[in-house]
Amino acid sequence: MYVPRHFSAEDLVELGAYMRTFKFAALITTVDATPYASHLPLVYDPAEGAFGTLYGHVARANSHWQSFAGASDSLAIFTGPNAYVSPNWLAGGNAVPTWNYVAVHAYGRPQIVENEDQVLAILARLTGENETPKTGMWTADKMDQTVLRGMLKGIVAFAMPVSRIEGKRKMSQNKPPEVQQSAVAGLRQMQEPASTAVADIMDVIQRENPA
Repeated sequence: MYVPRHFSAEDLVELGAYMRTFKFAALITTVDATPYASHLPLVYDPAEGAFGTLYGHVARANSHWQSFAGASDSLAIFTGPNAYVSPNWLAGGNAVPTWNYVAVHAYGRPQIVENEDQVLAILARLTGENETPKTGMWTADKMDQTVLRGMLKGIVAFAMPVSRIEGKRKMSQNKPPEVQQSAVAGLRQMQEPASTAVADIMDVIQRENPA
């Protein structure tokens, strides 16, 4: 990923928080010299390994899993808050449209998990990361266990120890403070969740790096 110095995000705690919050990722592996992508919810455990471990599963009918544990890395791409920034919000004139965003790239080699109890544990992690009181706190023990274990035959679970993480926060840090503040005001006037989330991150960055 191209990461200019002023857009670099290197704090592993911060990057891990993005991966845990924006957990629907694109997992990409090169298969026979051709990129192959699956879009998956992933669970990130920062405590397992130097850079953490990702857990997930694909459908057994998805041939992607047949390339796991190969000779090349896979790449999980997490996309965080992002929004269009209009030149009208960039004080000073002579501006062009741009897009502010957060992205995290996690590299590693997925390893197939075959033990049934370990597969169930991965599924429990995925469920636990997403169930809330509003959804009813569903757990797999509410299912007929014979049916559940039969359904396991249709998936392939995996663990991907992360070997490298790249992070990028492109939030107009290369602009003067007054331009950044003008962009924040423009984003907030949109009153849209994505624009507001980007404005919030820009506010944090400006507090971290006062002029």
